[in-house]
Amino acid sequence: MVKKNYIYISIALLLFLFSNKTNAQNTVEFEVDGLKVIYKHVPKEIVSVRFFIDGGTANYSKEQEGIENFAFNLAVTGGTSSMDKVVFASELEKMGTTIAAGTNFDYGQFNMLCVKESWDKSWNLFSDAILNPVFDADEFAILKEQLIAGAKQTEADPDQSLRKAVMSNVYGGKNYAKIPAGTEASISAIERDELINYYNTILGKKRSFIVIIGDLDKKDIVSKLENSLVKLPEGTLPVKEDRIMVTDAKSNVEDRDIATNYIMGVMSAPTMDSEDGVAMQLAMSILRERLFIEIRTKRSLSYAPAAFYSNNIVTNPYNAIYVSTTDPKAAMKVMVDEIKKLKDEGFTEKELINKQQSFLTSYYMGQETLLSQSNSLGTSELKGGWEMAEEFTSNVNNVTLEDINRVIDKYSDVINWTYLGKEDQVNEEDFLQPVDLSKNLDIESK
Repeated sequence: MVKKNYIYISIALLLFLFSNKTNAQNTVEFEVDGLKVIYKHVPKEIVSVRFFIDGGTANYSKEQEGIENFAFNLAVTGGTSSMDKVVFASELEKMGTTIAAGTNFDYGQFNMLCVKESWDKSWNLFSDAILNPVFDADEFAILKEQLIAGAKQTEADPDQSLRKAVMSNVYGGKNYAKIPAGTEASISAIERDELINYYNTILGKKRSFIVIIGDLDKKDIVSKLENSLVKLPEGTLPVKEDRIMVTDAKSNVEDRDIATNYIMGVMSAPTMDSEDGVAMQLAMSILRERLFIEIRTKRSLSYAPAAFYSNNIVTNPYNAIYVSTTDPKAAMKVMVDEIKKLKDEGFTEKELINKQQSFLTSYYMGQETLLSQSNSLGTSELKGGWEMAEEFTSNVNNVTLEDINRVIDKYSDVINWTYLGKEDQVNEEDFLQPVDLSKNLDIESK
């Protein structure tokens, strides 16, 4: 039975890979009056649209944390100049169409998912929400309270608090130290006039592009854009921050009286569009499996240790190792020992082959929906070009053992540690490093 199921999975995966290869040939890029369009023709009865705005946290000050997330979400939920919130939501519900918005460190986006039959009406609602949000005072107040409540809940979550502390520790004074969702204090300080001014300033064609996936006519897409989003002002180009590499071994300890200690170590990482990008993803994924075996299976030091490449980050991605544990000294030693072992001995050929197979299986299972595919195309465009999404399979298969051994050695010399938990359970010497830091390190030229 197990063998039979494996055959079924293999056949399904092959069919999906063939389908994806065919669809990749149907992706085109063009412009409509200065607005970049990435269109992928897929013969399905579903349409996915994402409108991206580049910049993210670089678009606002530290004091304005959360303003973009606030503005974008109010735009799609608070009604437009032609219909109030209730009517707008009712029209969407009738068609089964969903419209949402959100922001992160590097970009914001509006997205829509609809059935092809409702494409015309759905597009009108989508473009109306972006171009003509009413920003009603009452709706502003309601959403503000909801976002403040969400911020309070996030601050009470140890994992979320750790992530915020990590970004502040590693990127202090830079854009990534800002919190995209905002804090209780920053959201509370945002005034309606300030939000409206920000929204009107940030939307512009120079920092925007749109991704559309579905079975549509290109002429129809062009016509719809000519009558809507291309009416946006030219705007300005997004601010781009310089590359930041982790070169200083630091430890940031935040004392918390909690049952489990939360720890994350951050290391440098290549950008996704570099020659090291895909190899780094594979290397960190294998490291994750090694940590799981050594920390959880063999020693029971943690339920869910992790290692990952921050694939959702565009300008300054990083590698991270993570653990929640009651024995921080032992857990950190195991993590660093495993990195040292990889630097000395490298990965095995078997590990690479197995990871390439499982990595692609997981990737394509995650790409089965058009919503996932439009997100992949859009984020790839931000990272260097939408073509990376279409070439991902071949790039993974082309990674060699030499590649993953090179990148794990190149980017794992220095760890910037952040610790959230009982301060008396650790000392400065417990925050170990994979190499002798008395030597002069130059990560970029290594």
